[in-house]
Amino acid sequence: MNVLILGSGVIGVTNAWYLARSGHQVTVIERQSDVALETSFANAGQISPGYSAPWAAPGVPIKAMKWLLQDLSPLRINPTSDIKLYAWMTRLLLNCNAKSYRINKERMLRIAQYSRDSLQILSKELSLDYDQGSQGTLQIFRHEKQMLLAQNDIKILDECDINYQLLNSDECIDYEPALSSMGNKLIGGLRLPEDETGDCYRFTQSLAQKCKSVGVRFMFEHEILSLETKKGNITKVNTNKGNFSADAYVMALGSYSASLLKTLSINLPVYPVKGYSLTAPIKNAAISPISTVMDETYKVAVTRFNNRIRVGGTAELTGFNLDLPFSRHENLNFVINDLFPDSVDMSQAQYWTGLRPMTPDGTPILGACSIKNLYINTGHGTLGWTMAVGSARYVTDIINGTKPEINTEGLSLARYG
Repeated sequence: MNVLILGSGVIGVTNAWYLARSGHQVTVIERQSDVALETSFANAGQISPGYSAPWAAPGVPIKAMKWLLQDLSPLRINPTSDIKLYAWMTRLLLNCNAKSYRINKERMLRIAQYSRDSLQILSKELSLDYDQGSQGTLQIFRHEKQMLLAQNDIKILDECDINYQLLNSDECIDYEPALSSMGNKLIGGLRLPEDETGDCYRFTQSLAQKCKSVGVRFMFEHEILSLETKKGNITKVNTNKGNFSADAYVMALGSYSASLLKTLSINLPVYPVKGYSLTAPIKNAAISPISTVMDETYKVAVTRFNNRIRVGGTAELTGFNLDLPFSRHENLNFVINDLFPDSVDMSQAQYWTGLRPMTPDGTPILGACSIKNLYINTGHGTLGWTMAVGSARYVTDIINGTKPEINTEGLSLARYG
């Protein structure tokens, strides 16, 4: 079967690999000049099943109001006339209750664990090198209340058999000695020892080469203009450099998927959440993190690659605006300098921004939809790197008519009615 994949971020490329390996002729359409040049380019570097949780949680509306008033806010909402934002926010708020949170977190954990395990197999099979590490994630708390609230997540981690360790401040420093500089600002932490790290861009680049070796075609600098349908099937993808047809199509355009599917009368509840990162070379390895440290107060992750540190965070609801103002560097700069002062050469810091495709309930949208030959693989939010490989295997099984290895409940667009 001929399959056309729309988008060549980590989601599209991993799906291309598994589809090609299962015998399909695969073509990937991408508007950029290479793979992984947008949202997959410089994310926080976490592969974190244990940290997979929906934004929509009890108490979040009140927290969000407080965040908006603080100087180093992890959340920014820019006033806009975009009605899609307010519709998306309304759906998110409706999920801010204990029952919905438990349902949504279980779904996210289900995909994330499967994906982490699948990535380990794939990485070993193909001998991929992407600055990977397996030292876990340490979520640190600056306030006692954060330790208490962590109990809610711990209950769900127990139910899903996810390994964790609740630590006091001294135990946190045992795992991440460079945190000793924090002094009495560190109350404790939650360690997720089975989480991993890696450079998503390097992974996607490497896997794209493997894809080419098994016959996948990449059509770069092809901007998708429209989709044509007939009798409930897509018949053609029109681009600025010609038209393409296939037997099946995979929508993996991240935040841009919703507007394209809207033309087919499919309402995809995905909205872009803008995130920022900085990458800087390590200046002093002895006072740098060993793995990933997630600062719960500022919602910023600090991740160690081989000779670099990646600092990622901040969520901004501002539509498709990709400006990178200097003022948005403040959160990232503060956290790296507060947690690991003098660990990196900030004079060489490279800043980046990207749009994470977020659903209001946190779970991505995977599999079939009302268009018979169209399959969706998007809506992963901040967890695209964490969930990419598992999502690709899952969607490939759906296309092949094979029973997926994980429970399918609640993972398709059908959950929105």
